[in-house]
Amino acid sequence: MKIVVDAMGGDHAPQAIVAGVVDAVNESDVINITLVGIEDQVREELKKYKFPQEKIEVIHAPEVVGMNEPASTPVRRKRESSIAIGINLLKEKQYDAFVSAGNTAAVVGAATIFLGMLEGVDRPAIGIGLPTLKGKAFLIDVGANTEAKPQHLLQSAQMANVYAREVLGIEYPTTGLLNIGEEAGKGSGFEKETYKMMEEKLTNFIGNLEANEVFTGKATCIICDGFVGNIVIKVAEGLMESAGKLLKREVMKNPFSIFAAGIFKMTLKEFKKLVDYSEYGGAPLLGVNGLVMISHGRSSPKAIRNAIRATKREVEHNIIEKMIKDIKSNG
Repeated sequence: MKIVVDAMGGDHAPQAIVAGVVDAVNESDVINITLVGIEDQVREELKKYKFPQEKIEVIHAPEVVGMNEPASTPVRRKRESSIAIGINLLKEKQYDAFVSAGNTAAVVGAATIFLGMLEGVDRPAIGIGLPTLKGKAFLIDVGANTEAKPQHLLQSAQMANVYAREVLGIEYPTTGLLNIGEEAGKGSGFEKETYKMMEEKLTNFIGNLEANEVFTGKATCIICDGFVGNIVIKVAEGLMESAGKLLKREVMKNPFSIFAAGIFKMTLKEFKKLVDYSEYGGAPLLGVNGLVMISHGRSSPKAIRNAIRATKREVEHNIIEKMIKDIKSNG
């Protein structure tokens, strides 16, 4: 299995990327990595580690797409960037997937243009695994398509069901549409039309899902457009980052609560581990004709290693073929 990794993507590249890649190849006998980036910088980092030399190759990419550059950059201005070269490698049969912690919009744009879309899918969508009171859930879209149409959300739901079943191991996924109320008539015309379409096409559709039910496990596939989904994950991430600070502030007000707070803090730490992006490693970009995993811009070596683990599962389950088959069979 050969996975291409963007060595220059993310806030801590190439150091964190290389460290994560080394961890990944050292723990797996089947993974081989192609690091794409500024060759001398990448090789300098590789010198710090011990690993089977034959399991990591380096391909030079002289350009880097900055985190704040336009989405069109790797397509129009930086064709020699690690994103552009890395994604184009997926067109060659010996490569199985691409992983990047770089500019998300640029990765989405380059993947869409260079790889094209799966048959039956109009727009790409980014999904992310979430912990719930009943196990796991999959939220899609979290940022790829902010101007979606009802059919785009239906296609996202179909892809999400395959991913949840094959990669997350959810035997019988259920699908809920994120809305402002659970009644069928809630929302604008967009949500109402999407509801009707899902009700007709999806046998596992359970109806609308309100925001306070995202983490309850009521639905295992949670569907929304990229604008709403991105807000959901950013609020959840910010809440958990703030929780520890709020707890500390309250403890300082009342010294007698230190013991109880210590116990709660331990529990909070375990919960934060559940929602920590580094535990999941990345978010799959679904809908494009190739396996692409997008990691958080702040990815640590641990996050990169886990992104590669998740990508390995995608490759092993042939999810692209299964998504195409599912979309065709459900019209």
